[in-house]
Amino acid sequence: MPKVGMRDTRRQQLITATMESIAELGMQNTTIVSISRRAGLSSGIIGHYFGGKQGLIEAALRYLLEQLGKELKERIARTDGSPEQRLKCIVEANFSDFQQTEMAAKTWLSFWARSMHEPGLQRLQQINNARLYSNLRYAFAARLPPEAATAAARQTASMIDGFWLRSALSKDPAEGFAEAQTLCKRFALSTLNSGSH
Repeated sequence: MPKVGMRDTRRQQLITATMESIAELGMQNTTIVSISRRAGLSSGIIGHYFGGKQGLIEAALRYLLEQLGKELKERIARTDGSPEQRLKCIVEANFSDFQQTEMAAKTWLSFWARSMHEPGLQRLQQINNARLYSNLRYAFAARLPPEAATAAARQTASMIDGFWLRSALSKDPAEGFAEAQTLCKRFALSTLNSGSH
């Protein structure tokens, strides 16, 4: 009989191995064999837990989304919940240490490229976009009229995605991510405070 928690441990091993394989080989060249070898588990277990490579790739992307959500909740829990603090937390969660790792960054980049052609990945991308927009709009709506809050949320979401992409592809990602975070926070806070005058 398997030990309690072994299933979750194996699932996580496979998800991590998938992201490592994507970071090294790209999504196209990542195979069940390359994943199972990295995880130190038999390839048959992938089919058992995830139904195949596509199911495992979607699970890896859901894991990235979960990490983003968890990071945001933890950060907001340590603040007074003001709109300023919420906006700072949203930006920080998107540029967190984990989201900047080569493994996470390359998985996101591969995910965005493939989501244009695969409905399952496209759905996850839409969830991600909607969540970012919704969190931003909630914060802006505390100070700005509805139309302005919508515009501010769209602009800030585009800035976060755009700066994240440029940073991930730059020669010095760490420096790019740090500067991007500062610029996104500055824009979000100045836009929020423009409604207070």
